[in-house]
Parts: sequence; structure tokens; C-alpha cells
Amino acid sequence: MEPLIEVKHVRKVYRMGDEKVVALDDVSLDIYKGEIVCFLGTSGSGKSTFLNMVAGLEKPTKGEIFIGGIPIHKLNEENVTLFRQKNIGFIFQAYHLMAMLTALENVSLPLIFRGIDKKKRDKMARDMLKAVGLVGYDKRKPSQMSGGQQQRVGIARALVGKPKIIFADEPTGNLDTHTTKEVMDIMLNMVRENNQTLIIVTHDRSIAEYADRIVTIRDGNIVSVECNKSPIRTEEGGDSSDSMAAMI
Repeated sequence: MEPLIEVKHVRKVYRMGDEKVVALDDVSLDIYKGEIVCFLGTSGSGKSTFLNMVAGLEKPTKGEIFIGGIPIHKLNEENVTLFRQKNIGFIFQAYHLMAMLTALENVSLPLIFRGIDKKKRDKMARDMLKAVGLVGYDKRKPSQMSGGQQQRVGIARALVGKPKIIFADEPTGNLDTHTTKEVMDIMLNMVRENNQTLIIVTHDRSIAEYADRIVTIRDGNIVSVECNKSPIRTEEGGDSSDSMAAMI
């Protein structure tokens, strides 16, 4: 099987005055369609830099990055932006919802950039809010929701366009333990159901345990790649794909 994402000898160096800071140092990795991969490391390890490289938010100093055979590292800003709009969803630690927009409007926002008409995108957004357990929250603004509810809106927004790849950067960093489990179960159930690729970046080993593979990164280098034979399962007892149909 051909990998969906190919990272080949990527190096990223930042200049800070006269100094050079090596954020990534000769990193190579293949990631496959439908995989859940977690990058585990402390602050400054290079895990967020890796995410930025693969998402096309930054260019590598050296090396190559391919997604579905497309050389992301070679695309200009306009083309890489269009590529992200069609293929990538983001889930953030701080939610990054638009404060003045309702939950429905926040979720439908990515669809505007795809040129989908209002009636259709509102239906798609409403269906996604239902899928993440937020029926009746259409008109609520972020200030009227808890952190867990805001992150559910963030998940719905990331997944509404059915992107091939979802990047989750410390997705539960602002949540308590109980809400963390709820949010992780929802997120994994949905990506399993749609056979999407999920890349999680975290410093928390308990979050890494949800992944199929755990990639430990330290000082800009991959120090281990662990196949997780027993990812965390949902409370219902089945794996995340089994429980999706019951949840929606």
C-alpha cells in the first residue's frame, strides 16, 4: 500500500540573530490512509514544527514532503492554501472559534471557502453538530459554551468538509480528564468511520495511547516509532469504528 504522506529527510532550521536553531533534523516517515498517528514530545521537541511542515504552513529548509503524491514543499502559497482547504482539517488546543459567530456559523465557515451555497452548508454544519452531540446548540456563541462543547464545535468544523487528513495540536490541553475522554472518543469515532488520517501532536502519553502508532520526537529527531497494538477503546466496549453507528 502506498503511503498517503511521505516525509523524506526533512530538516528545518530557524535563524535567531546570528544563531541557528535546528527544529527538525533529517526526519523521515510514511503515514498511511486511515492511520491515527501521534507525535509525542515535550515543548521544543519539534513535534509542532513537524505538523507545520506537513500541513504546508512552513517550508522545510531541506527535504521533501508528499501528500497523495503532491510535493507540498514545492507549492506556492496560493496553491498550498487551496490544497489545505480541500484536504486538511485542523483541531486546536485553544479551539480558535470565531467569537462573534454561532456554533452553526463556525462549523460552516470552511464550506464558504469551497463555494458551497448557504442552504447546503447550513445542513452539513447542522448534521455535524448533531454528530458531535450538540443538537440545539446551533445559535450559541462560544462564550455560551463550556470548553468541551467548544472543542466539539472545533471537531465539527475540522471534519465538516470530510478532509483526507486531520491535524490535532494538543486537542485536549485545556480540558479536564472526563471531558478529554469524551472529546477523544468523539474525534476518533468520526475519523475511523470515514477512514480519515488523523495526526495528533501532544506531550501527554495518555493521549498518545489512542493512536495506532506513537512517534516519539526529541530535539528534532524521531527517537522511536511504536506500533500501539491496543489503542484505547470506547466505553461501549468495541473499537471506535464499531461504536460510531450507535453514536450518531
